[in-house]
Amino acid sequence: MKAIMNNNIFKRVSIRDFLDKTVEEEKIKLLLKAAMAAPSANNQQPWEFIVTTDPAFIKEAAQASPWGKCAEKAPLLIIPCMKKNLLSAPDFAPLDMSICAENILLQAVDLGLGGVFIGLFPDKDLVAKATDIIKPDPSLEIFCILALGYPKQEKPQKDRFDPKRIYWKP
Repeated sequence: MKAIMNNNIFKRVSIRDFLDKTVEEEKIKLLLKAAMAAPSANNQQPWEFIVTTDPAFIKEAAQASPWGKCAEKAPLLIIPCMKKNLLSAPDFAPLDMSICAENILLQAVDLGLGGVFIGLFPDKDLVAKATDIIKPDPSLEIFCILALGYPKQEKPQKDRFDPKRIYWKP
């Protein structure tokens, strides 16, 4: 059981404080490959990504959310965006996007990185504010902001397993 719990699912934690160290381009590419490996309804793949390592843009984008302050000094932002049109299962796109974002966060652990999910969607006001700041292509809707980088410190994941939340059926 210990070997099974030694995978990234059981190591991933929200990292909000980063070293002043650039994330290598090859690692960024692997993060994006992990994102695009996510399953999606009808294989619609509703995602596109805004990627930046520009400190000025990062600081500005962090203002999109009241919870974005931790992103201000991140060396990397990946901003997953949903396509607005031509989706075969549009109601499922937010679920697809959540899986895609989690894939990035899990891959980050494997690469020695950490990150935090800054939620925007479905809050229309937060999405509008982020859109005003980040200015994505009009065909896209910003879903969240992922602040990523090398963690300043390691922190263990808390064990959240609670057997009282499980209901076995015959």
